[in-house]
Amino acid sequence: MPQPYSPCVKICKYRVDGHCVGCSMTKIQKKICKKLKSKDTQAAFLQLIRMQQYYLGGYEDWEKAHCDRYNVRR
Repeated sequence: MPQPYSPCVKICKYRVDGHCVGCSMTKIQKKICKKLKSKDTQAAFLQLIRMQQYYLGGYEDWEKAHCDRYNVRR
């Protein structure tokens, strides 16, 4: 069985504001993303994470780490 889709890059350390330093997701967002089945909702969620990273100042190498994890070209 394939693993559920997630923008997580397996750093999983949380800042005081509740956002992960690796992917910028909160614990609730991590639970939500595991339930996303369609490619459209996964893509929309990924855009949300990119925006969070931009505004929160996320992990600089997240995009590369995420693409490497899912074998996706940037």
